[in-house]
This record gives sequence, C-alpha cells and structure tokens, in this order.
Amino acid sequence: MKSSNEVMSFKLYIANGTPNSILALHNLKDIVAQYLDGRHSLVVIDVLKEPSKALDDGVLVTPTLIKLSPPPKVSIIGNLSDKEKVLQALDLEVQ
Repeated sequence: MKSSNEVMSFKLYIANGTPNSILALHNLKDIVAQYLDGRHSLVVIDVLKEPSKALDDGVLVTPTLIKLSPPPKVSIIGNLSDKEKVLQALDLEVQ
C-alpha cells in the first residue's frame, strides 16, 4: 500500500448463508484487522436481497470483493482463503 494512512474502501458481495460467503467475510475481517488497523471501510451486500447492486457493479459470482479505493479498482472472486494472493492483489505488504 502506498501510504500507511490511506483508508481502503471495499464492497463484499455475498450470497448470505452460503459457506463460501461466510468464509470470505471471515477471511476479509482477519485481513483488515491484521493489515489495515481500522483504516478501511467495508460494505457487505447480499445479492439475494439486493441483486440490482450486484448487476450495477458487474458482479456475477459470489463471493466477490471489490476494492474501490485507493485506485486502481480491484476485484477478487472467491472466499479469500489464499491470503498471499489477496494481499498481493490489494497491494498490501506482508508484515
């Protein structure tokens, strides 16, 4: 991450109650707790309740994490279990 003071903004699209969605939320919470120390905002969107939001963002598969800021915008599909790949995609340095 370029600046340690930047706040990362995320949207996590889930299908509430599905195992991969539950795991993605858990994995993301672990990552932000360890690497972002409160410097993030997260909106969780259940595509079963708000399908139009998913369509607006071009989300066809859940779970999908979208990093909105800082640029560039990044989308990660899956349960976020491969921590190294997630950190690399989010431009976070391993501590």
